[in-house]
Amino acid sequence: MDNASGLPVSLADIEAAAERLKGEIVATPTTPAAALLPLVGTSLHLKLETLQRTGSFKERGALNTLKSLSPTEAKRGVIAASAGNHAQGLAYHGTRLGIPVTIVMPAQTPFVKVEKTEGYGAKIVLEGEDFMAAEAEASRLSQESGATLVHPYDDARVIAGQGTIGLEMLAAQPALDTVIVPIGGGGLIGGIATAIKNLRPDIRVVGVQVESFAGMKSVIEGRAAPTGGTTLAEGIAVKSPGHLTRQLVAAYVDEIVTVTEPLIERAIQTLAERQNLVAEGAGASGLAAILADNARWKGRQIGMVVTGGNVDARVLSSILMRGLVRDGRLIRIRAELGDRPGTLALFTQVVAAASGNIVEVVHQRMFLDVSVKNTEIDVVIETRSRSHVAELIAKLIASGFPTRLLDA
Repeated sequence: MDNASGLPVSLADIEAAAERLKGEIVATPTTPAAALLPLVGTSLHLKLETLQRTGSFKERGALNTLKSLSPTEAKRGVIAASAGNHAQGLAYHGTRLGIPVTIVMPAQTPFVKVEKTEGYGAKIVLEGEDFMAAEAEASRLSQESGATLVHPYDDARVIAGQGTIGLEMLAAQPALDTVIVPIGGGGLIGGIATAIKNLRPDIRVVGVQVESFAGMKSVIEGRAAPTGGTTLAEGIAVKSPGHLTRQLVAAYVDEIVTVTEPLIERAIQTLAERQNLVAEGAGASGLAAILADNARWKGRQIGMVVTGGNVDARVLSSILMRGLVRDGRLIRIRAELGDRPGTLALFTQVVAAASGNIVEVVHQRMFLDVSVKNTEIDVVIETRSRSHVAELIAKLIASGFPTRLLDA
């Protein structure tokens, strides 16, 4: 397929970007996800952009832009509005190349993000209540200083840099017939789809958006849809897609699907537990799409871009613990015990004999729904599965301890 007339990025642009990036970023592997096969029921290959120095694909577009600057532009530096992966990619490679980088972040950006970007060598400006205000300030500073404004997705140089992922996937796994790519502003899928469709028009390119931020899908379908809210997929939480990127998506992307927050949470958990891979919400969204409807992907050779691994440790911990609860591997029960010496010891012996592991015990003695001669305890227990839970509760009841499962 020849590059369609008038589109902002061509295959030649992406191939030129690949030459600029050679040896300066990680040519990340596209590796078979063998551990996921029993769950997804199809051949799945993961493009591990989590292995980039800053943990995200955003380095590609940032570096391609930096290396496209004239000496005069490089001396003046670059500026961008970002509180995430784009900021870190620019900061890391800008510092490495000796190009000044200024990042404008909303005033309430979490300190850990500010510190991390600053640690890569960028100058940080905190301005505005939200991202739109930060963007406006970045634009003002760019005009004032002469620094080049680098948009996180609606920039042809950025798009071409991201498109190098498509070239690498085809070289590593030529048998692919489907490629799944997350969509926020559209820079990533715009670049990848341009590369793939010009080289292999038979490959189906599918975009994934979170339901609450399905801006690109709405634009392509010609309808208005509200966007906003909180999401685990912060990397694709974009209210308005790019003007350049929507042209490429309209030309080259076969389909856009949406996924829910619970599915993204489950996908993060699944990648961590089964594939030993830490992925941020956006990076796991492709797997969320597969988990949403396994049947539609059966028999296909799928490539999936795991875009980044920069997930907050507390969020990841919470997701994994909630996953244990959801799968019946961490439960809360309430049991009634006679208020006699040794009763609690007997209770714990029954749990241990049933292969349960007690994590926490809370006594309930003072409430009026319990007999004065009895006590209730709430117990958190690690278990193997839902069937194991039923077995454990049955053994407690049979041993004289009325027990019920509490809601997670």
